[in-house]
Amino acid sequence: MDRRIYNFLTTLSRGRKRLVMVLADMVALPLALWSAFALRLENLWPVAYLSANAALFIALPLVGVLVFMRLGLYRAVVRYMGLPAAIAVIQGVVILGLMLLASAFVFGQQSIPRSVPFIFMLVSGVYVGGSRILMRLYHQGVLRSVNNKEPVIIYGAGEAAAQLASALTGGREYRVIAFIDDDSRLHKSVINGVPVHSPDDIAELITKHTVERLLLAIPSATRLQRKRVIERLAEYPLHVQTIPSMPEIVSGVSSLDQLRDVDLEDLLGRDPIEPRWSLLDSCITGKSVLVTGAGGSIGSELCRQIIARAPKSLVLFELSEFSLYSIEQELRNWLLTERMDIPVYPILGSVCNKQRLGAVLSRYRVETLYHAAAYKHVPMVEHNIFEGIRNNIFGTHTVAVTAAEHGVSHCILISTDKAVRPANVMGATKRMAELVFQAMANSGGKTIFSMVRFGNVLGSSGSVVPLFRRQIESGGPVTVTHPEITRFFMTIPEAAQLVIQAGAMATGGDVFVLDMGESVKIADMAKSMIRLSGLQVRDEEHPDGDIEIIYSGLRPGEKLYEELLLGENVLGTDHAKIMRAHEEMLSLDVVNAYMELLAKAEAKNDCREARNLLEQAVTGFKPSSPVVDYLAIPQDGTGVVISLVRDVAQISNTAAH
Repeated sequence: MDRRIYNFLTTLSRGRKRLVMVLADMVALPLALWSAFALRLENLWPVAYLSANAALFIALPLVGVLVFMRLGLYRAVVRYMGLPAAIAVIQGVVILGLMLLASAFVFGQQSIPRSVPFIFMLVSGVYVGGSRILMRLYHQGVLRSVNNKEPVIIYGAGEAAAQLASALTGGREYRVIAFIDDDSRLHKSVINGVPVHSPDDIAELITKHTVERLLLAIPSATRLQRKRVIERLAEYPLHVQTIPSMPEIVSGVSSLDQLRDVDLEDLLGRDPIEPRWSLLDSCITGKSVLVTGAGGSIGSELCRQIIARAPKSLVLFELSEFSLYSIEQELRNWLLTERMDIPVYPILGSVCNKQRLGAVLSRYRVETLYHAAAYKHVPMVEHNIFEGIRNNIFGTHTVAVTAAEHGVSHCILISTDKAVRPANVMGATKRMAELVFQAMANSGGKTIFSMVRFGNVLGSSGSVVPLFRRQIESGGPVTVTHPEITRFFMTIPEAAQLVIQAGAMATGGDVFVLDMGESVKIADMAKSMIRLSGLQVRDEEHPDGDIEIIYSGLRPGEKLYEELLLGENVLGTDHAKIMRAHEEMLSLDVVNAYMELLAKAEAKNDCREARNLLEQAVTGFKPSSPVVDYLAIPQDGTGVVISLVRDVAQISNTAAH
């Protein structure tokens, strides 16, 4: 077929393509009937039989088209024709053959030999189905002959890999030149005309076919298996992309051919543990739940997890109008898709506004409260000390006191590893927030207060991962603060799920610590992201590399290493990923005294005094930088402030424990 005819056919509208197939079948069916007579009678042109059945040659194609139309054959796209279309062809020709046989009996047409209908079924199946197969093969052949298609390798040789190769072959972007699989039994075999190779052949394939892209098609592999594969691929100059995971494909969230860059959670190699559903439901199902900071990275994921557990209602409490709107719309769309009727109440407000928060808790009779509202960017809080104190400490105090006053059953604080021996104001304010919750838990109220502490989450607003991606896409350089800096990482869904389960296990004053696995060196993460993008790190060994890594130095208040525990007194729980820590705390009187003194420091805009108060209250707080608040006013009299706190501690007769 001339390439111009192919181009003409591919540019036709869908309706006209169907008309072409109808016309082709109207030619194929009478041709199949003639062939059946010719084969049965061993005569190329049996004139007597053909003239006696002239009406059949007219009626058969008309009836046949109607039958095929009823079976949905013309809805199938020829170049993607698969098993359903083949079944429709078989059903159609069998129906037509039986109708032909019935007509011979009913109308007494002795001119039709009894074997002709059966021969017709076979021949018409070949003509009708074969014409479509030929068109599909020609289409694929034309696409394979296009020289500007990018050659790619598919890692994996299972069903998902075969389906991906088939989908790519039908497109105009990629040409699959090889499959790679670890199973030696598959080596040297062929899938859809493409050979399967060993991983040891990757370098040779790259050189021979000038391959720059590799596609991972191992959706059922565990995270650890994927990590091992990715680490092996990091040595090659390939842009590694992957298909979605099997749960995403099965649930319909993603399709097989939706390629994307390798997720950083694949580099962690840690498979999430199956949640305990009873813990997930305990504080949520059938209860009124409120999330502060509902539009943030952790808060929004908490909302997604909560709504899926069928609460009585969900209250979104958020200061940012846009963030609140975004998460509300997402949840409402999800509810519409799932056909669930759960009230969602978007509330604009600040956690520092006690009257507003109290009215919300009372109006919606909140039973479970997750406090995720916080300022968490270390340099930002370091430069805006009182905003960090107001939101992270005063706001947390307001949430805790108001929750107790309105009979909230469970109140869970989202904390951070930066609260452990903090080197910055942000970490100190989060530890102070923990102390507030601990003190409230020991105050004798009915509300169960608990805290959940974990490290960085991949993809959050404060994560380095989105920053690195943007820097790589723009051509670099990639900025890392220090070559030895390490951090703990966890995915946002996993963290949110564990937070909910930990909160359900609380008995009061619990400090839960999530198992974050091994810490990750940020510089190694940056190098892996560069290599997996098909680029090379520019350094002394590779001066002609693509992207350079620049070490900018630690930011104000930043630590080289993060910790999750203050002491060694750690107990396990019924959940393998959740630990319970026993750490020192302050009495409610001492906490309130600190709150009063911090408020006075804020009234004087004395950042130095405020930070000194945090040093006094928070064990292990050793600021790594001088006061850098943009509005800081140097003040004397720090010693007086500290002595006042000590006096309060003596009056309350409460020792730190």
